[in-house]
Amino acid sequence: MRTIIFGGAGFVGLNIAEALLRRGDDVMLVDRTPVPATARAWLGRLDGRLTMRVGDVTDPLDVAGAMAHGADAVVYGAAITAGPKREAVEPEGIFAVNVSGFVRVLEAARGRGVRRVVNLSSSAAYGAAAFRSSDPLQESTTIPDPNNLYGISKFGSERIADRLRHLWGMDFVNVRLSAVFGRWERATAVRDTPSPPHQVLNAALAGRPALIPRRDRRDYVYAPDAAKAVVTLCDAPRLPSALYNVSSGASWSLVDFAAALAERIPFEYRLCNEGETPTIDLHMEADRAPMSIERLAAETGFRPEFGLHEAVDDLVGWLDGPGRTYLRTTGEALSSR
Repeated sequence: MRTIIFGGAGFVGLNIAEALLRRGDDVMLVDRTPVPATARAWLGRLDGRLTMRVGDVTDPLDVAGAMAHGADAVVYGAAITAGPKREAVEPEGIFAVNVSGFVRVLEAARGRGVRRVVNLSSSAAYGAAAFRSSDPLQESTTIPDPNNLYGISKFGSERIADRLRHLWGMDFVNVRLSAVFGRWERATAVRDTPSPPHQVLNAALAGRPALIPRRDRRDYVYAPDAAKAVVTLCDAPRLPSALYNVSSGASWSLVDFAAALAERIPFEYRLCNEGETPTIDLHMEADRAPMSIERLAAETGFRPEFGLHEAVDDLVGWLDGPGRTYLRTTGEALSSR
């Protein structure tokens, strides 16, 4: 199978590429920034065929060039994950990538007869609705109420895909990703909200204390599991639904993650004392409800492989492979630990 991943140099895109390449697929990564050298070398050793192309989804010629030879599936992961500061000064740029670029790719996919397009949306599309109840968020019954530009743009991209699927008779599917963390994550110029587990990992590797503002509880999902879900959706001969939540199906605290990590990489972590400045940003003052993955499991057979401890074990194993070099060469502030 040939798959084109727009936003392929991002960490979710790299995990999807790794999953596809391991089974021998043909994968093209398209991104405005080159794939980091360590990831490029690692992925290049896998069984499949890897092509990398520098291109911007806001440029029609770049999109047309990437799509020139067609594909069986396209994954749209190009995004600006904006925090409040960027929202205030760059709203047009956010929508140019998250919405207009997506439409451009859909048009190109239509012209090339692509079998399926998978749109990587986000739990942010639920917005304020995710905080009104502790009941699991359901694709069919939880009415989205996005309240920041990232969530608004992601929900907008879903609705556009729904409408164009109806008008064009094509196979477009939307995926709401939960809080993804893990392999290949790094700081980038288009991602203002690094995952809390990634922040804790960086603190551990740099020998800094991780001061956590509160005991959260969130359905974090390990990146290889998120990739597995996306690949499952690319592969399915027929999908009964056009929207799927992707999560781990379990919730845990960042303190739990830090405790598990400290068993493998000793470091200091604790909850902040009153008035103390945290070193870890949870990005939320309260916890949203978890996302149900009942639909995904029932309609595709997907089952997550990684619980908390399995994810930590795999992440430490990845560090012992390409991970430390990858983090060091992509600008993360690490010590020699």
